[in-house]
Amino acid sequence: MNVLTIINGSAYGLDSTYNAVRLAGSMAKREGVTSTVFLMGDGVTVAIQGQKTPDGYYKLDRMLAPIVASGAEILCCGTCMDARGIVPEMLVDGARRSTMDELTDLTLAADKVLIF
Repeated sequence: MNVLTIINGSAYGLDSTYNAVRLAGSMAKREGVTSTVFLMGDGVTVAIQGQKTPDGYYKLDRMLAPIVASGAEILCCGTCMDARGIVPEMLVDGARRSTMDELTDLTLAADKVLIF
């Protein structure tokens, strides 16, 4: 099964973003599931490396590492990155800049599309 998860919410302040990353991590571990995470809008902030949060608080950038290690792709909307001054060097390992055309292809190829 091919699953595309689109995350629009900011890295912090929304439980939906945190839960979307958790679900993507769980899905990436499942046998027979091809998982892709596409970050759009403020969602691109999820993939910024070196996030500083209070002790005991989750760190979304670190939560992406096992997703990538499981073979899932982490893609970031290039237009959204530009609007927020985010350059590819700021992204966690395994995340990369993408396009609306690539998102279109992924959407059409997906068996399931989850949007947060």
